[in-house]
Amino acid sequence: MRLIIQRVTSASVTVDDSVIGKIDRGFLVFIGIGREDNEEIVRKYADKMLKLRIFEDENGKTNLSLAQVNGGLLLISQFTLYADCSSNRPGFTQAAPPDTAEKLYDCFVGYCREKGVASKVEQGCFGADMKVELTNDGPFTIIL
Repeated sequence: MRLIIQRVTSASVTVDDSVIGKIDRGFLVFIGIGREDNEEIVRKYADKMLKLRIFEDENGKTNLSLAQVNGGLLLISQFTLYADCSSNRPGFTQAAPPDTAEKLYDCFVGYCREKGVASKVEQGCFGADMKVELTNDGPFTIIL
């Protein structure tokens, strides 16, 4: 599993000219599911992401978690995180097959909702051509 976590002041995802997910302050997370991933790994990565303390406290130190700032989550599936760029045309053989990836992506989203840490949990549309807009806060980007 690979996550690109961006601390944002706002983010949205659009499919076919309709906004299907939108958050204010929080995390925009691009989620790559690999061939070896399973539900246990999904929960482990989700827990780690939800506990990250990367929001500034009153002293300007990155010391606050998503829950402490009442932040939202926008979760976007992105198999291209598994691109093998050893040639000029990227290959994606290390990404999970679409049926497995969709199941685990849904598991990730559901688990984040279950935890109740984020003020809201929004998501993209698996397999769709999505347009993602964000205002990165910092910029602050973490790779898990």
